Amino acid sequence: MLGAVETRSVSPVFVGRAAELDILNTALARAAAGSGEPQALLVGGEAGVGKTRLVEEFATAAAGRGAVVALGGCVEIGADGLPFAPFSTALRRLRRELPARLAAAAAGQEEELARLLPELGPAAPETRRDEHGMARLFALTARLLERVAAEHTVVLALEDLHWADASTRHLLAYLFRTLRTGRLVVLATYRSDDIHRRHPLRPLLAELDRLRTVHRVELGRFNREEAGRQLAGILAREPEPDHVDEIFERSDGNAFFIEELAAASPEGCRSGLTDTLRDLLLVRVESLPESAQQVVRCVAEGGSTVEHRLLAAVARLAEDDLLGALRSTVNAGILTPAPDRDGYRFRHSLVREAVSDDLLPGERSRLNRRYAEALEADPTPVPADERVTRLASYWYHAHDAAKALPAVLDASVEARRRHAYSEQLGLLERAMELWDAVPDAVRAVLRPVAYTEAYPPPPPQRRGTPPGAPRSGDPEAAGAVPLHYLDLLAEAAVAGRLCGERERAMKIIKRALRVLDEEPDPLRAAWFWVQRSRLTQSLARGDGWSELGTAQDLVRGLPPSEVHAEVLASAANWSMLHEPGPEAMAAAERAVEYARMVGAHDIELNARLTLGGLKVDAGDIDAGLAEMYEVKDRATELGVDPVVGRSHINLPSALEGIGRSQEAAALLREGLRVTRELGLLDSEGWVWGNLAETLHSLGHWDEAAEAA
Repeated sequence: MLGAVETRSVSPVFVGRAAELDILNTALARAAAGSGEPQALLVGGEAGVGKTRLVEEFATAAAGRGAVVALGGCVEIGADGLPFAPFSTALRRLRRELPARLAAAAAGQEEELARLLPELGPAAPETRRDEHGMARLFALTARLLERVAAEHTVVLALEDLHWADASTRHLLAYLFRTLRTGRLVVLATYRSDDIHRRHPLRPLLAELDRLRTVHRVELGRFNREEAGRQLAGILAREPEPDHVDEIFERSDGNAFFIEELAAASPEGCRSGLTDTLRDLLLVRVESLPESAQQVVRCVAEGGSTVEHRLLAAVARLAEDDLLGALRSTVNAGILTPAPDRDGYRFRHSLVREAVSDDLLPGERSRLNRRYAEALEADPTPVPADERVTRLASYWYHAHDAAKALPAVLDASVEARRRHAYSEQLGLLERAMELWDAVPDAVRAVLRPVAYTEAYPPPPPQRRGTPPGAPRSGDPEAAGAVPLHYLDLLAEAAVAGRLCGERERAMKIIKRALRVLDEEPDPLRAAWFWVQRSRLTQSLARGDGWSELGTAQDLVRGLPPSEVHAEVLASAANWSMLHEPGPEAMAAAERAVEYARMVGAHDIELNARLTLGGLKVDAGDIDAGLAEMYEVKDRATELGVDPVVGRSHINLPSALEGIGRSQEAAALLREGLRVTRELGLLDSEGWVWGNLAETLHSLGHWDEAAEAA
């Protein structure tokens, strides 16, 4: 209804930026030429300098040349983050524009890619101990984009990277590094003035600066002539020179501030406006009718975009009053209809920040409570992939711990399902923060988390139930086990390791071990000591053997269990690398036996692979190689990807060690294909290294150098 309303504060004339637009158009031409050469661009500039306008002009020009433009914006929703939000939005638009092409490009991988684009169908079920899930998802996304862009020029534009969740940043970096084919332009914008020393985007920008394939574009402020042209476009007439001088001086050439100052002084009256940025941004809001100001405050606290039905429930205005208020905000250029859903967003995020900062603390928590209650009553206005995360954010900022904890746990499960381990870690840390503020009665009905590692499981009837789900019947019935604080710590430790936050993971593990000092539980303690050993080694703070020794002491004499098998398998693998011998062989054999007894196929296969390597080292070559070959085939059959990757490293290494280099080279070339298809990036790196060594042994110098 309001989509056609134009705001008089926006200049219809696109001012300046000729050099920057030329850079983007040149990148588009390179991408579209011949078979295509993917282009990567980063556009930075302070808030309000005109990044979005530049992208809009470029997108219009690109569409005019036949390119398909897929826009996605990072969502500002506090510390929770919406994993992969800009990619999900952009892929939806690609699906609308090129439905048949995208379906063909995703064929056979819909279950994995559904983690980014739920419209492709149900996502693949979680697999335990899948450390390579995120890497596989990234590899499939890159392949999807390359296939879609094989015949069509595609512009993938991601705005507001300064708000990006960690998973989005990781995926963008992966694409910038690995895209090699296709008529594709990947463009991302960010606020340079927001990137302080500790901003999470700063390391990524430094990393991308070292890539010759990434072009950085920095937008500066307008000079006086450009400011005058913008002002003339807004006023639809030539402004007086002194008017240009004053607005240019007060805006300092910032395009958005020029718009705001022009709107605040339409008749040239330039009195009564304070020099503070917040007052400048709020002056037009405060001139609105009270009902419109109420709507603006509601939208400011609802997220980057607020759906109309959700806003109606929160604003609590009569339908006609709500529409009238919305029309006032759109006419004033404060809100604008969202382009991709039935809702509204601020025309500029700086105004939203100013309005949000102007809210009283009680006002902010009350609005968040209204949003949470409205979303619980009717979740349908909000896209399905955003519901749990937004609900968790609303309840948390409503300062209702009893409601927030279950919602945050549900959001952490959703983040893990999407392989967004950084966001999962942040949510679990938020759950730890809320834990002591929640009554025991609320905690008693929370379900234990279904782990991706060999953490001691709850009773069978509880396995796989998402945290926060309501439990039927009496809490004490059927041996029900409530969620324990240690369960949060265990899941957070795994999430921290999987997303590369090893320091945070180590602190969490140390906290868990302190809890276990007061509440002894040998199996759980042994599990945490194994995790500590892995982190100690990856952080280069020791060889990890002392930690494994402690874990072995804890499980000694206990019945067979998954944890027991994992401890023995880890000890055997450590010994194979550091001190192979009879003790390592015995540990590997017991690990295989225990894993079989408890049905832990992946631990069994890992332990058998270690056992095969130890047999080769001990001189029982035929038996050892047979074991390793069988493990490789069995892991492939069962889809245990980490063991598949390790098989293509350890088996060729054993073959090379006994002089069977030709056989090793054939397996390594197969390993390159397999690890790349499965997205096992670390394994692929090891395969390349081993291939370089084997080719060197064979005297293939040039190929060895290339592999290295």
